[in-house]
Amino acid sequence: MKLKKTLALGLVAAMAASFTACGSSASSTAAASTADTAASGEASAEAAADAPDGDGDPTTLTVAMECAYAPYNWTQSDDSNGAVAIRGSSDYAYGYDVMMAKKIADALGQKVQIVKLDWDSLIPAVMSGDVDCVIAGQSITAERAAQVDFSDPYYYASIITLTKKDSQYASAASVADLAGATATSQLGTIWYDNCLPQIADANILPAQETAPSMLVALNSGACDIVVTDRPTGQAALVAYPDFTLLDFGGGDKDFQVSDEDINIGISMKKGNTALKDAINEVLATMTADDYNTLMDEAISVQPLSE
Repeated sequence: MKLKKTLALGLVAAMAASFTACGSSASSTAAASTADTAASGEASAEAAADAPDGDGDPTTLTVAMECAYAPYNWTQSDDSNGAVAIRGSSDYAYGYDVMMAKKIADALGQKVQIVKLDWDSLIPAVMSGDVDCVIAGQSITAERAAQVDFSDPYYYASIITLTKKDSQYASAASVADLAGATATSQLGTIWYDNCLPQIADANILPAQETAPSMLVALNSGACDIVVTDRPTGQAALVAYPDFTLLDFGGGDKDFQVSDEDINIGISMKKGNTALKDAINEVLATMTADDYNTLMDEAISVQPLSE
């Protein structure tokens, strides 16, 4: 960069010397223009260097997610509704998490790049520096917080149960009423690890790799119920009209969960306080109503709703 600037300034000087008969104003203008361009480039580089970063590219917010967890995130074949290209793929990602990623990136003056990964690969990708952060419907659990740093919550997700309308559990009004049910949920989630064991005499099947496979298990009759969060449940009702959603109200009759189980956060590498603070500044401008409005929009345009 220094060599290029030296050559450029030398060229300007040579041109000024060879055209002295035309007057000094033209040469001065050219020199000033060159200097302004160089200064602008240096300022842009300096701004990029100061941007919060985790993966070595401060111009881009690189975000990992499953791209298979509607309405939080999903994969689609085009960029409709503002979907973002998935790294190394001809497909695009959209959903609530992509909406949030774009909002944060816009505030930071960055582009968004989406990286599609399996659920269990999300945190390792942050820890290795392959991505800046994960925006993927992650609960802010103590176990995860021991590995990565989390932003303030960007959504608050209550726990619900899905079953079929003709199921013997369709009229359940409490967790106690689910006793004896054959149940499953998604691998590595508080739904599977924390909630299902609270059902008396439950026949707990192996965890499902993804949220869609969890819903397929229920639809196929492989299980009686699945436990998930409200946005996932609301999205499922669109695709599976035979499902019904059970909400036990959050009191003593409901699954007993902590705030860390239902507070959904954005994870980033331990010690990346610059990115954490920058994200929290964006989230501080939003309210619970703002989050719900975005989620409703995501549910309305998810592929399952078409």
